[in-house]
Amino acid sequence: MKKRVLILCTGNSCRSQMTEAIWRQVAGDEWDSFSAGSNPAGYVHPLAVSVMKEVGIDLTSARSKHVEEFTDQPFDLVVTVCDGAKEACPVFPGAKQQKHWPFQDPAGAEGTEEEKLGLFRRVRDQIRERIAAYLEQES
Repeated sequence: MKKRVLILCTGNSCRSQMTEAIWRQVAGDEWDSFSAGSNPAGYVHPLAVSVMKEVGIDLTSARSKHVEEFTDQPFDLVVTVCDGAKEACPVFPGAKQQKHWPFQDPAGAEGTEEEKLGLFRRVRDQIRERIAAYLEQES
């Protein structure tokens, strides 16, 4: 039976979406991954879609979801990827583990398009490293 992870962020437009998709790619058939937000933005950030496409992940059909869609579901792991979600999201009593992995918010990036993309890429790569380290530790 697959393990289940829920990744939470405030807007569910960048970090949590990237984490959900990278988790799915890295973990393969071992895990089901989901993401949600405490105050969903209602869209997935176009620069998140762009930088994920660079690593072979298609986020064009992803949607921003509210955490309430998942409150009655069991999870092996719940991960918050921003401080706002850590404070605002409900406790998941059925979760076997809860982790807080804060990543910089790329949605707030300023500068040229290339500078903004650079931040999205850095966050994407940090997410991949954190997931890989966690999964290696758990195996």
